[in-house]
Formats: sequence, C-alpha cells, structure tokens
Amino acid sequence: MKNKRLFIILITIPLLLLIPFIAMQFTNEVNWSVSDFAIMGSIMLITGLVCDLILKKVKSLKYRLLICSVVLILFLLLWAELAVGIFGSPIAGS
Repeated sequence: MKNKRLFIILITIPLLLLIPFIAMQFTNEVNWSVSDFAIMGSIMLITGLVCDLILKKVKSLKYRLLICSVVLILFLLLWAELAVGIFGSPIAGS
C-alpha cells in the first residue's frame, strides 16, 4: 500500500459518521439530515488531508505538532459553530 495514512483517513471518516447514524436509530435527540452527514464528512476529509499534507511536508516534529494542533482546533471550532452556533455567525443559521 503506497499511502497508508490516506487509507486510514478514508476508512476512519465513515466509521466516525456511523456514530450519529446509529444514535439516530435509538433517540430523537440526534437528528441529522443527509446534508449534515455530507458537510461533516467533507470537513473531516479536508482536516485529515491537511494534517496528512503537514505530516509529509513539515520536517520538524515541533512544527508538525503545532500546525496540526491549530488545524484540529479550527476543525473543532467550526464543528461547534455548525452544531450549536456558539459565535452566532451566518454559517450556523443564526
């Protein structure tokens, strides 16, 4: 296998998206539409690919950790904004 990290990213995303899908079967508290799954899958794919690119291009372990941490924090902030609108921006529907 030429690019093991890409394979792991592409397998992990659907597995993570199974969590809300399964939760939707058991509770009314989780109510995702097809577009929610598509948006979350896209955001996770972009985050994974950016971190993969950082791991390939940046040589210093210190800078790898720093840049990937910033990317992950931005991912979490975007996720929180889309989920509950913590900043009240137009992308959250506020």
